[in-house]
Amino acid sequence: MSLTQGLHRALQTRGDQLATIDGERRRTWRQVGARVARLAGALRALGVGSEDRVAILSLNSDRYVEYFYAVAWAGAACNPVNIRLTPAEIAYTLNDSGSRVLFIDETFAPILAALRSAMTTVEHIIYMSDGAVPDGYLAYEALVATGSVVPDAAVGGDTLAGLFYTGGTTGKSKGVMLTHANLLANALNVLPALAYDASTIYLHAAPMFHLADMASTFAVTMAGATHCAVPRFDVENVLATMARERVTHALLVPVMINLLVSSGKISDYDISSLRRLMYGASPMPRAVLMRAMQQMPGVGFTQGYGQTESSPVISFLSPEQHAAGGDRLESAGQPAYGVDVRILDAQDSEVSPGTIGEVCVRGPNVMRGYWQLEQQTRETLRNGWLHTGDLGYMCKDGFVFIVDRAKDMIITGGENVFSVEVEGAIHLHPGVQECAVIGIPDEKWGECVHAIVVPKPGVNLVPADIISQCRDRIAGYKLPRSVDIRHEPLPLSGAGKVLKTELRKPYWQDMSRNVG
Repeated sequence: MSLTQGLHRALQTRGDQLATIDGERRRTWRQVGARVARLAGALRALGVGSEDRVAILSLNSDRYVEYFYAVAWAGAACNPVNIRLTPAEIAYTLNDSGSRVLFIDETFAPILAALRSAMTTVEHIIYMSDGAVPDGYLAYEALVATGSVVPDAAVGGDTLAGLFYTGGTTGKSKGVMLTHANLLANALNVLPALAYDASTIYLHAAPMFHLADMASTFAVTMAGATHCAVPRFDVENVLATMARERVTHALLVPVMINLLVSSGKISDYDISSLRRLMYGASPMPRAVLMRAMQQMPGVGFTQGYGQTESSPVISFLSPEQHAAGGDRLESAGQPAYGVDVRILDAQDSEVSPGTIGEVCVRGPNVMRGYWQLEQQTRETLRNGWLHTGDLGYMCKDGFVFIVDRAKDMIITGGENVFSVEVEGAIHLHPGVQECAVIGIPDEKWGECVHAIVVPKPGVNLVPADIISQCRDRIAGYKLPRSVDIRHEPLPLSGAGKVLKTELRKPYWQDMSRNVG
């Protein structure tokens, strides 16, 4: 099957119902379907063929949804570009992928002057925004208006559907090759887990270039539901949109949920329509989750754990499991349907329940490989398993507990310290807004635990407060040995993950071994 199957179903079953909301602009599925077919025709007229890469650099919009389906309808592959990258990194993504066409909106058009000399493969630039079209660009709406309606290429199965570049939190980005079968397997998993149906109004508040949000994009269309887009996450705009459009479902990464519950604004808006809130893409501090559940008691919280290489979902923690509380709130839930999860040791043998090893996955959601990186593909896809690089354990009931990224684990004096555990203890302090824990060089211990903390506005914190906060909650060897109190936000990837590589650089740049 092809990604476009979901669109065809929406056209058959919900043709005259609302498909997209973007500000004052509203379109039915029949209107969206006609626009997709003409935009696909315009891409074909530009020479786009089978598996050619078509990139997009844009904030969230209804046109982003149309882009996904028009590219698939044309038989090509999408390449959603991380909006937080520098011009040099964007050029790398475009060139490495061999993207022939670039969709861009008014927010990012100004950087094209810096990109033009660096782009080597892009032949056409399509301007997605309204208003005057810059010289040398093609107008999105003109292409939709004049493009010939072409039949769906109907490619599917193991055909490349898109290149999705990893966020770069651990080094140079790699292009993850996901097929139509990969993304459809994920969509069919997400549908029941998030209870999407024809009444769903899904809010795209997390960036649409990222698989965390895209995990729902194709499932929402399959359900014949409604996509509602805000350009980017903003607390007031998200709450106002939820209230005005009667949003039923959304995905927010933990950083966004933290900002939401810390804002004091939730009670100012009627968000009683919200039925499900999914979170994922980075660890959720328990203290933040408990505040969110308290402030939004009518919402069913669902955690989705995964990574780009698995399209992305690996496991879910359901609303019922959230409501039950207990230690399972610390888990990433149980494996999704059709996804086989095992905890393996260094010899790729399964370990016993409760034993920490590497989380490994197999199933129809697992990537085809890394774009033009055969060695890295072989290292990651070994013996039939996707090696996630996450350390964790599984209890006897199949709940997966993630303890850290393998490269975020701190080894101090021969003891393993998991940064996520220390961060969870720090987040229990009522004055903490954000925190990150990293290992920094230490002559005696090899590495020592270092915390970087951002206080809430108006709160005065000193390092002793943070160390004291942790002392009765975690073992002595896990305590931060040093604390950096900062008053600017921590650096984030486009998906809202803290860029620990950036935080480590000042400490490790002159060292021969870099744990980052």
